[in-house]
Amino acid sequence: MPHLSSRVKLYKKFLHLSLLANSNNNSDTGSNTSLDRHMRIIALLCLTILFGCSPDSSNSESKRTPEDVSLGFFNAIYVDRDVNKALQFVDDPMKKVLAHYHIAASVQRHVLNLSMTQVQMEIEEIDIDFFRKFTDDVTVIVKMQGLKGGEPWIDDRTIRLHKKGTKWEIIEILPEKGNLH
Repeated sequence: MPHLSSRVKLYKKFLHLSLLANSNNNSDTGSNTSLDRHMRIIALLCLTILFGCSPDSSNSESKRTPEDVSLGFFNAIYVDRDVNKALQFVDDPMKKVLAHYHIAASVQRHVLNLSMTQVQMEIEEIDIDFFRKFTDDVTVIVKMQGLKGGEPWIDDRTIRLHKKGTKWEIIEILPEKGNLH
């Protein structure tokens, strides 16, 4: 499937051919009017196919995996420090909780019980792989490395996600089991 810029180039070529055919018909005094009509129909059909078969314009957030949602949430809180950005990854009850705290530092302290800076994170464990298409609930453990009180710190947080339609949302931050310090 061609990209939009190549589609525009194709459209310009068809337009140029159509104008060229039209100017040839005017110079031939109407002897090729059926050819001109056929060229326009072919050009119109090709344009309809090119622009009608555009890629799905639906939101890419419905294509996010549980891993993408988990890392996106923690990245919004710990790296970007933007609660509003984090809201897209959680369900409605969690949105209310996050909105209550307003700033990322408060969410770190009161919701996640882990204030850190210079955080790097990775997925440590996820409880599904093979049967991903058949489950609607997932538990993900995110391992975080950074500074806590200026000292190097390694910890993890476990979150639970639920699939609503085609979109994964964080529904719960599970109580911590202890740090890996």
